[in-house]
Formats: sequence, structure tokens, C-alpha cells
Amino acid sequence: MANWTQFGLQDASSPLMEELIYFHDYTLIILTLITILVFYGLASLLFSTNTNRFFLEGQTLETVWTILPAIILIFIALPSLQLLYLMDEVNNPFLTIKAIGHQWYWSYEYADYRELEFDSYMIPTSDLISGNPRLLEVDNRLILPSQTPIRVLVSSSDVLHSWAVPSLGIKMDAVPGRLNQVNFFISRPGLFYGQCSEICGANHSFMPIVIEAVNFSTFENWISTFLNE
Repeated sequence: MANWTQFGLQDASSPLMEELIYFHDYTLIILTLITILVFYGLASLLFSTNTNRFFLEGQTLETVWTILPAIILIFIALPSLQLLYLMDEVNNPFLTIKAIGHQWYWSYEYADYRELEFDSYMIPTSDLISGNPRLLEVDNRLILPSQTPIRVLVSSSDVLHSWAVPSLGIKMDAVPGRLNQVNFFISRPGLFYGQCSEICGANHSFMPIVIEAVNFSTFENWISTFLNE
């Protein structure tokens, strides 16, 4: 979960988010070098009175500064495409969840288990207990096993929503009448917070997402307890 003094991305909790952070840092280095080069050129033009007559019309120079940006774009595009295909890859998910957006709460269905579904509402500030984050805690968390391939089918019952959990590298739009798919792998147990990332109405920021990742034996016990209630 993000904190007040945090300027960078959240700690990665999935292999996909790790790759996204690596690509972000890689691209940022390239952009930093380009920015330094451009500002150096501008400073040279502003503070230098020398004029090179061979640069007034230089086809070689124009060729270089046309080809060089193209090469830089290729070095950015190749890992970007690799990551894009990695995000769309489906690796035989062990568990399938259906997340449906409503105004303004989420409902979850465990497709592999009958009658295992519930709604997840934000807990009002007046009902929070000590240690729960305001505007992020919910009454029913989405319990998922760690170290397991998971698929989430995202849809909406009314307007556009977006199911997003930053630390897992997940952001998928919930569109009425359409099923979108997102796959992820949680690396470690823990609590992972997110929010609706689409402007779906006046209270769109009040429909948080909380994933509680547990080990597989704990997940099986929770399933048995839930179904026997």
C-alpha cells in the first residue's frame, strides 16, 4: 500500500509487476539521457556565439538525427511488446474469479465453487477499527491463494468501472455486457489494496479492492468454512 512520503511505485508482489518496474526504470534512464542531451544542446545555442557554417545545411547531420531517434524507439518498443504479450498470456489458471462492478461496490464469484459469492463494500470511517486504512478497507476481502496462477473475469452491471491493484500490476476495465480477462500470480501472502480507477460516478473512489493472499492450506480451510456456513 502506498504511503504519504512515497514517490515511486509500490513494491512488486507479482512477477508481472516486477517486469513493469524494470521496464519503467529502463525507459526512465533513456528519457533522462535524452533530456540531458536536449538541454545541453539548448544551452549551447543560447550561450555560444560561434557558428559552424557546415551545419547550416548538412544532410549527414539530418540523417543522423532522424535515424538515431528511430533506433532509440526500437530499443523501447521491443521490451514493451514483450511485456504486453506477457500480460495477455494465459497459463492454465488454477482458480477463476468473476469480479462485477456496481455503483458503488464490487461483487465476487468463485467460478470453481458453487454458491461461493459475496459483495464487498467499503467500511465507513465511523466503523473502522485501529489499523485499518481509511477509504481502503472493505467488509469482505477477496481471499486468494499465493503462489498460484489466478484468472479474474471482470465485468460491470451498470457503468464503466476499473478493477485495479497497483502492487500486483493489475488494471482491467469493467465494461457492461463484456467480460475482460486478467491473469496474475501472487508471489507472497499479504494484503493488497486497490481502488476503482475509472470515473464511474460521484463515489467511484469509494469502491476499494482488498485482496488477502494466504497460503494454499489456509485458502482451503476458508473455502470449507465459507461453504459450511
